[in-house]
Amino acid sequence: MSRLRNVKAATALLAAASLVVVNALAAQEVENEQASESALAKKSQNPIANLISLPFQNNTTFGVGPGDATVNDFNIQPVYPVTVKNFNIINRFILPVTYQGEVIPGIGSEFGLGDLSYTAFVAPAKASGVTWGVGPSFVIPTATDDRLGSGKWSAGLGLVILATPGKWVVGGLLQNVWSLAGDADRAEVNFLLAQYFVSYIMPAFYLTSAPIITANWEADSDQRWTVPLGGGAGKLVRIGKTPVDLQAQAFYNVVKPDLAGEWSLRLQFKLLFPK
Repeated sequence: MSRLRNVKAATALLAAASLVVVNALAAQEVENEQASESALAKKSQNPIANLISLPFQNNTTFGVGPGDATVNDFNIQPVYPVTVKNFNIINRFILPVTYQGEVIPGIGSEFGLGDLSYTAFVAPAKASGVTWGVGPSFVIPTATDDRLGSGKWSAGLGLVILATPGKWVVGGLLQNVWSLAGDADRAEVNFLLAQYFVSYIMPAFYLTSAPIITANWEADSDQRWTVPLGGGAGKLVRIGKTPVDLQAQAFYNVVKPDLAGEWSLRLQFKLLFPK
């Protein structure tokens, strides 16, 4: 009888130990999965990461011009990196599909394609504490209406510098393009785009701020700058096995030309294809 009790006690002890091990392994698996998702979310916030992605970004601007119009840009933004020896070439495209409301009463609205932008950032393949990317930028006049594009072939330079300490992604992007050729009746292009980006990655979601500051150097000094402030949040989810970065941000223009909108809403759906 005592031997039977010993066997039962040993069996119960073994079962309890097994349950502890199973729970520990499950917790470790969840922790590893969360760490992996956080790492991918962090990578998705890096504009020069070695990561194939297909972002669809919708930017809606409200209160544009004396007509208090709404302008909507749906940007298709594929990113395709290529590794050449010790460097990655990050090929970034932006093709806007634009609806422009009646900005000035009487001119009507317009819908169509905007100008296609392409930048090739050359960045070190081996990441370090602070990394960078630099490369040529081009704007191709693909707009289907004069109001939706510049009518000029333009080129310039883009530069990105960023750091990824801990749960943070912090950096900035500068790009300036100048017109080279195109419709002689259209205004010359000398256009700056500057963007700072700050993201804090948490297990369930992330907080982010990435406003786009622009300057039209051809405009009068009091009509040159657009400076938005704001931010939002994002979350990494999966559709089947494909990771998707969902994001929403809102911005208010603290400095703007007379015809620019008061505030804007950015929504993003980004498909990620980790190598």
